[in-house]
Amino acid sequence: MSFVDTLRQWDEAVTCADRQDWPEALSIFLSIQQPNSKICFDIGCLHLLNQDLDAAEKAFDCSIRKDEHLAVAFFQRGITFYKQERYEESSADFQRAFKALRNNQLIDYKALGLRYILYACEVLHNIALAEARLGNWEKAQKSLAKALDYKTEAKLSVIDKALQATLKQKLFKLVEFPSKTLFKPNKHYVAELEKKDYLGKAKVVASVVPQDEFSGFAPLQPQVEDGPAAPKEPEVLRALEGEAHTVLFEFVPETSDELAVVPGNIVFVLQKGADNWAYVVFNERKGLVPYNYLEPTMDISLDSKKIKGVARLHSRDVPRTPERIQGLSPGSSRNTLQQLEESSCFVKIRFTFNFAVLVPSGSSYVVLIEKISKKLNLNSTAITLSSDSRGKNLIDNNTEMEDVWSRAQGGRITLWCTTKEQSDGKPQKEVYLVALHSYDSSNPEDLSFQEGDKIKLLSKVNQDWLEGQCNGNTGIFPASFAEEAPVDGQ
Repeated sequence: MSFVDTLRQWDEAVTCADRQDWPEALSIFLSIQQPNSKICFDIGCLHLLNQDLDAAEKAFDCSIRKDEHLAVAFFQRGITFYKQERYEESSADFQRAFKALRNNQLIDYKALGLRYILYACEVLHNIALAEARLGNWEKAQKSLAKALDYKTEAKLSVIDKALQATLKQKLFKLVEFPSKTLFKPNKHYVAELEKKDYLGKAKVVASVVPQDEFSGFAPLQPQVEDGPAAPKEPEVLRALEGEAHTVLFEFVPETSDELAVVPGNIVFVLQKGADNWAYVVFNERKGLVPYNYLEPTMDISLDSKKIKGVARLHSRDVPRTPERIQGLSPGSSRNTLQQLEESSCFVKIRFTFNFAVLVPSGSSYVVLIEKISKKLNLNSTAITLSSDSRGKNLIDNNTEMEDVWSRAQGGRITLWCTTKEQSDGKPQKEVYLVALHSYDSSNPEDLSFQEGDKIKLLSKVNQDWLEGQCNGNTGIFPASFAEEAPVDGQ
């Protein structure tokens, strides 16, 4: 089952629960094939409502297996054990819940989609009750005395009453979780499930076809009759901004300038602020994400649709969200990053594939070549830069970089790159192709030509796409649209 299907069923089940249709909500939850930890927790809560303690225990077991740091799941399973009169196991689970709190006074689960605050003093309160059930009155008093150190004003009276009861060796009331409260899916993700009609219905205004009432959209027509279909464009062929990073943990935004990401997403870091927040690009959207939620990605392959080198997701604790720099609001922090971005220059590099690096405006040659060598994972001495596709205007240590940066427009400039170690993608001698079919594209990265034109082969991007030069223009084109020209035709 895909993430979208799971999200849709999760939202449907929660909607049923909101109108108190508990059987239907449980039925939908149980139909989800690969439930996550939060969904398993919701299933356990609904079983508790039905007083099905065995099924609730299994559901909370599943939730804990999928997320061993979910303190509220241990708390709920401890309540389930208590109702089954399994007081030793109940005490052990309450202690695990307290350990998962990591000496914090409370955990507010609102950011994760659960409107509930788990208080450390209430967890210790239930530990004391389980110990009292076992006849360990001294341990119960110690737990309650410890609870006083974690007390809040709202919970003070509950702890005081329990402590007075233990002094008389009397039992007191269990603090229970409101089982009608469920984890809800991220509202931003749910909003994306709704289909949006951006174009509306097409209407024929004028047509050469008599009584034309067609109201759809015609498919794109082939450029030539019986010509080969253009292969799908490589996913990472276009220029990428920033440094690629892999998201390790889910981040739910709390302000409008933050960006929602989930584990496995690939984002491109444009700037890292002094407050440990990163300004990133993801799906053509920009926003702030905690930098400690990210891990650098080694490389991006052009030969397949998969992104290689993605860092393995770790099973460690979710790091603490970094605090903002004192005196800066989220908006001003973002403005600071944007100001840094405006003082930098995006350098687009034409190689066997296209990529981009971000350097401060007016950088020296050493800074520029270091950025490029890091991107290509090659020694800087093996890289040759030029400001034109023919490689005549070389850029090296002796180049006046002011002249180079003066050609930048809108904070962007294009340079060409070759390497001494390159042998697979770049021809060792000049190779010319002849166009078998005309190729025309409105995309500025593509090379347009007519049937019969001679094309100078610059590089092989992959098995489907080539980079070439024709009529003074440089770009990429489908390999099936051209073949190698005879030697005497050069």
